[in-house]
Amino acid sequence: MGVKEFKLPDVGEGVAEGELVSWLVEAGDTVTEDQAVAEVETDKALVEVPSPYNGTVKELLAEEGEIVPVGDVIITFEVEGEGDDASAEKAPEPETEADESGDDESEAVAGESAEKGADQRAETPKGRVFAAPSARRLARELNVDIQSVDGSGPGGRVTDADVQAAANGRMDSDVEDGEEESDDGPREVSTDEKKSAVSRRDDGQSAANGAAASAEAAGRDRTLAAPATRRMAEEEGIDIDDVPTDETRDGQAFVTPEAITQYAQAQREAREAEVQADAEAAEAGGAESATEAAEDGVAERIPYRGVRRTIGQQMEKSLYTAPHVTHHDTTVVDELVDVRAEYKELAAERDVKLTYMPFVMKAIVAGLREHPILNSTLDESDPDDAEILVRDEYNIGIAVATDAGLMVPVVKNVDEKSILQLSREVNDLASRARERKVTREEMQGGTFTITNFGAIGGEYATPIINYPETAILGLGGIEKRPVVEESEDGDDVVAKETLPLSLSIDHRVIDGADAAAFTNTVMENLRNPKLLLLE
Repeated sequence: MGVKEFKLPDVGEGVAEGELVSWLVEAGDTVTEDQAVAEVETDKALVEVPSPYNGTVKELLAEEGEIVPVGDVIITFEVEGEGDDASAEKAPEPETEADESGDDESEAVAGESAEKGADQRAETPKGRVFAAPSARRLARELNVDIQSVDGSGPGGRVTDADVQAAANGRMDSDVEDGEEESDDGPREVSTDEKKSAVSRRDDGQSAANGAAASAEAAGRDRTLAAPATRRMAEEEGIDIDDVPTDETRDGQAFVTPEAITQYAQAQREAREAEVQADAEAAEAGGAESATEAAEDGVAERIPYRGVRRTIGQQMEKSLYTAPHVTHHDTTVVDELVDVRAEYKELAAERDVKLTYMPFVMKAIVAGLREHPILNSTLDESDPDDAEILVRDEYNIGIAVATDAGLMVPVVKNVDEKSILQLSREVNDLASRARERKVTREEMQGGTFTITNFGAIGGEYATPIINYPETAILGLGGIEKRPVVEESEDGDDVVAKETLPLSLSIDHRVIDGADAAAFTNTVMENLRNPKLLLLE
């Protein structure tokens, strides 16, 4: 049985890192080759990472939510009949198994120190243990056998706090027993070391602990003392058998008045230290409560990562790199509404849901052919020799709102496809984008982007360019609005079906006149949809 390391692969072209969204396996699980072991989110794609081996999951080395660079080891497997090619040399097997009674000698590993033996026991599971990767790392650092830790998390999952509590409990036991582990095995712990170990646990309680130690009751069965000394003890409310003393008479402990005074003073200091510690604890609790109260208005804390962070970074890069200018206009689309209504039932008979989007895409292609500067990208790979790349293909991205954020699948070669073909493809891409099933390749290669905020009731906006493209067209809602119509009898205000348009451009590449001319061409084709038959 050998150990195999598995590194995070490049799950998308040129990806440098990915967020480990969730583990689909636990340590101790048996897996088969190509079985999904984790979900990783990178850029705008959520992908499942398959196991390259048949074997058993040995250890998970990354936490859910952690950003992992490509090439980092994220999981190890125990594989039958394979050599151990892990980077660290495997520790030798113990000559004898540990006795269930807990005999220390039976747990010793030949030729290894006690510390290394503890590491090996913590790292090699005897059975299945549900534990977070961070908890396993902490167990190794603290030499805690994770098999012996009771989990308090969901389903008995071992958390970091469980491991820390187990480590603290072991330290308490070591201090009480007067022994601790060293590289050379058990050794006697001095009184000073025990006091030091106790004092490290809680700074707020250390004064109380120190005072209590000096006021510790002797608890004898018999004590010699003068009658006046006994009366003094009674007045102080002290049991004379509890007063510490080093003096003896006839082989019995002898207490002096000075010993009574010192013991009474030590007990008063111990009580004052406990009161002070309680007060500090209450004050700390009050500060914590105040912090919580200050956040009472926060309904939820949502981690800024994954698709949402990727979108934010892309938007930030676009907005602060390309100087945006937005051109607004509105066109009458009565004929477009009639054409779509006429062919909607015919399309439904062919199992196609006909929307306005394919008509808009064809109108955009007509505009890009007449004004190709808008069908461009800006190559800034060499800042001293940047180039505007005017494209000869028409790949239009369609922004789709999903639960995870905005995703932009790309319809390739729009100029070569019919209205019904575009309808099928747009509907399919949008549906799979909402289900997070669209591939990374299907979101690459765009030359121009459309965003339809009118679908949720918007009219005008200032869309952010899908960088490094140089233009994006926003669509408002199609509805009846007042329009001035000229006639022989004068101007009339009538209700017409209209479509608001918002075109954002990268002003480094595209001039305002080009933006206006492009929009005019698009509007002309939408006003006269029969022109689209020529596309």
